[in-house]
Amino acid sequence: MFSASWPGHRDTSFAPVLARSLTWIAARGGGRLVGYVNVAWDGGAHAFVLDTTVHPDERRQGLGVRLVRAAAEEARGAGAQWLHVDHEPHLGAFYARCGFRPTEAGLLAL
Repeated sequence: MFSASWPGHRDTSFAPVLARSLTWIAARGGGRLVGYVNVAWDGGAHAFVLDTTVHPDERRQGLGVRLVRAAAEEARGAGAQWLHVDHEPHLGAFYARCGFRPTEAGLLAL
């Protein structure tokens, strides 16, 4: 799914990422992974949506929105008060459907 969704993706272990996650949610269909979202957490008020991915064959059917909303519920249940997401401009409408609103943020490339 990641190779089909992310140009230039190289297979790598997600174990280090998942070990630091508050939660992650996956969707399977037809015996394969078709959707995924990860939530990182600062242990306090802030959680962060990362790596939202839906296989190209499964897009535009609401799966991504359902994944992100389920991730938000998990974060809320863990005590997070804010759920953040950084995204490319072309994904703004998708994240708006998930319930996010635009905010100002800063970014420093390391």
